[in-house]
Amino acid sequence: MTASIKPSTGAQFSRIHGVGGYRPVRVIPNSEVLDWIDSSDEWIRTRSGITERRWAGPEETVAEMSVQAASKAIAMAGISPEQVGGVIVATVSHLKQTPAIATTIAERLGCGTAPAFDISAACAGFGYGLSLADGMVRGGSAEYVIVIGVERLSDLTDIHDRSTAFIFGDGAGAAVVGPSDTPGIGKVIWGSDGSQADVISQTAAWDTAFAKPDAVNGAGDETKWPALRMEGQTVFRWAVWDMAKAAQQALDAAGITADQLGAFIPHQANMRIIDAMIKALKLPESVPVARDIAETGNTSAASIPLAMERMLQAGEAKSGDLALIIGFGAGLVYAAAVVTLP
Repeated sequence: MTASIKPSTGAQFSRIHGVGGYRPVRVIPNSEVLDWIDSSDEWIRTRSGITERRWAGPEETVAEMSVQAASKAIAMAGISPEQVGGVIVATVSHLKQTPAIATTIAERLGCGTAPAFDISAACAGFGYGLSLADGMVRGGSAEYVIVIGVERLSDLTDIHDRSTAFIFGDGAGAAVVGPSDTPGIGKVIWGSDGSQADVISQTAAWDTAFAKPDAVNGAGDETKWPALRMEGQTVFRWAVWDMAKAAQQALDAAGITADQLGAFIPHQANMRIIDAMIKALKLPESVPVARDIAETGNTSAASIPLAMERMLQAGEAKSGDLALIIGFGAGLVYAAAVVTLP
C-alpha cells in the first residue's frame, strides 16, 4: 500500500488583524528639492501631488523602521511576538544581497525561530506579501504572519534627475495576517509584464556600478552609484489603463461593487494616477481615497500599509470596512485585492 502525506490544514479564512507604520523624522519639503533641480513648487505639485516627503537618517535603517512599524501592528493585533509564524519583508532598498534583512527583523521583534524572508516586488511588494501570508495562514504553516513593506528610496535617488528627484520617500508599513471566521482577504489579482522591465529600473547593476577589485592590489575605482530611473509617461498610461482593469478584477473576484467599499487605498505613486483610476473605476464620491502621497511621497512597498494606517487613525476609514488595495511598479508587477480593514 502506498503511503500518503498527511494533509496540512489551517484556518478556513484569514484577515488583517493589525497595521502599523513608521515615518522618518526628517521632512523634505518641495522647497529643498528645488535646491537640486530646476523646477518649481507648482510644477511638482501639479505633476505628482507631492508637497513633502520623509527621508531616513543614518539610524533609521531598513531594519529599524521595520521593527518600529511591525511592533505597532503586533500591538494592534493583540498578539505576542512569539505567536508570529512568519516574517515577510518586501523591499528593493535593502542594499545587502544576503542574508535577508527579514531574519534580523524577526530576531529583534522576538519572533523566535519563525521563518523569515525578503521578497523583491517593488511597489506591489505588500500585495505579494499579503497573498503569501494568506496562503500560509490558510495552509496551516503559520497562525500569524507579519507582512512588512519598507523602503529607503533616498539611497537610490539621483537628486539631480529632474524626472525623479521629487518623487521618492522612505518609511515602513506592516500588517499582521491571521485566522478569521469570515473571509477577510479576497482573491489577490497579481501578475507581471517582463516585456516592460526597463520602464522602471535601477540605472546599473551593483557589479557594474563599481569597478571590480584588482586581483593584485585588491582595490577598485568607484564609478557611479546606481539610482532609480523611470519612463514617466509609459508608467502613467500602464498604471491608469491596465491597473484599473486589475482593480476591477479584484472587486469582481471578491463579489464586491465599488459602491460597497469603505476605502480605496492604491499605491501612492502619483496623485494624477490616483484620480485617473478613480474615474476609470467609476468610484462613488462617497468612498474615501488614500492620498498619503502628498506628505509622504512614493514609498514603494511601504505605501499601502502606511496609507492604510493613516486613514484608520484619521477616521477616514474604520475597522470592518472593505478596502480595495492595489500596488504596481517596477517589473512591471502588480497586485490587487479587497480586504477587511483591521
